[in-house]
Formats: sequence, structure tokens, C-alpha cells
Amino acid sequence: MLLTHFSNRTGQRSRLRRLCLLSICFLLSCDSSRIYDQNFDFEDRYWVTGVKPEFEFQIDEPNTGYDLFANVRNETTYPNANLYFTYFLMDSTGKVLEEKLISEFLFDRKSGKPFGNSVLGDIYDHRFPLLLNYKFQQPGKYKVQYDHSMRTDTLQGVLSVGLRVDRHQP
Repeated sequence: MLLTHFSNRTGQRSRLRRLCLLSICFLLSCDSSRIYDQNFDFEDRYWVTGVKPEFEFQIDEPNTGYDLFANVRNETTYPNANLYFTYFLMDSTGKVLEEKLISEFLFDRKSGKPFGNSVLGDIYDHRFPLLLNYKFQQPGKYKVQYDHSMRTDTLQGVLSVGLRVDRHQP
């Protein structure tokens, strides 16, 4: 009888701990400034020339400032220190509103030490600013497309690229 009572209390504590942990995780994952956050995974773990990931998102409040970021996930097997890619911001008709070549370092040039946040040992996440406090002129659907601009056709070790759109926080 005493053993049953003890195991019931232990089970209740365990459930309460799990519920608290789940609640904390839920609250931490809420991000009121985030409008959009999606990634395009390269199934074969490399980015081939001609593959141009696209991300479509909705803007409901024009003339509000938005921050757009590129997400890049790579392995330490990526053979270069930097990554060149072009982004294209388009409206719903396909008209290019912004276009820019981006050059970002994934590794330190001298030491080879990876930059970014380590996800799993040899996998790193990066977030690079594309546009900060950008004001869309009209509500509607917009699209961002990436095109890698490296000399080699196949970029080994690039696992995914993505787009994050946040409301600008002054």
C-alpha cells in the first residue's frame, strides 16, 4: 500500500515536470515579431546551379518595417570559406523589387573555424540580413528567390537555405 502511494506521487510529479517543461518550451517558441520562417532542404546535401529555392510569404501591413534574413545550414565538409548568392525579392506579378549579390563567410579564412550556431556537431546554422526595416508598398504575396553564385556548379555540404521575415523591432 505504501509503495503504491509513493509511486502515484512520483508519477504525478513526473507528469507535472513534463507539463511545466512543455509549457516553457511552448512559450519560448512563440515569437510575436516573426511573420515567416521556412527552409528549403537539399535532399542530396548539396546545392546545384539552376536550383533556385523560392519562398512565398504574405504581407498584410504595408508601410510597416520588416527585416528579411537568409538562413543557411551547412556541414563542415563545405569546401569554401564563403558563400556567394543572389537574392531576388519579387511582388505577386513577378516584378523584381530588390536584387543583390550577397557574400558571407561560413568559416574563418585563416583558422577554418566554422561560424554560426552548431546544430549537430559538424552542422552549422547561419542567419544573414538581406533587408532591414524594409517597407512594402502594398499588401499581398511576395516571393524571395535565391541563386548561388559560386564558381563550382555543385556546392557540397550545403544542407538547406531559407528565409525569415520579422516585423522590424526598433
